[in-house]
Amino acid sequence: MDNQFMEAGIFFLAANVIAFFVMLWDKARSRKKNAERISEGMLFFMATAFGSVGVFAGMFVFHHKTRKWYFILGIPLLIAQNMAFLYAIYSFWI
Repeated sequence: MDNQFMEAGIFFLAANVIAFFVMLWDKARSRKKNAERISEGMLFFMATAFGSVGVFAGMFVFHHKTRKWYFILGIPLLIAQNMAFLYAIYSFWI
């Protein structure tokens, strides 16, 4: 059972690190003209798929998407959703 918790923690950490660096990459691409960008829908998908803490950290470290009300409101709600889901998984395994 401890191995499953470790795997879930590694997955959660990896998803957030990837989301953080995707925010960095999108911010760098936003400064270039005619550069291909990551869609806002994909950023929300990454946040929903356990990358919400990474997206939230990337928002404020890189000052990216901080003027969009739906990011300011939605990402913290997705953090709460991610934590509730992780707690549900934890409760199920015990």
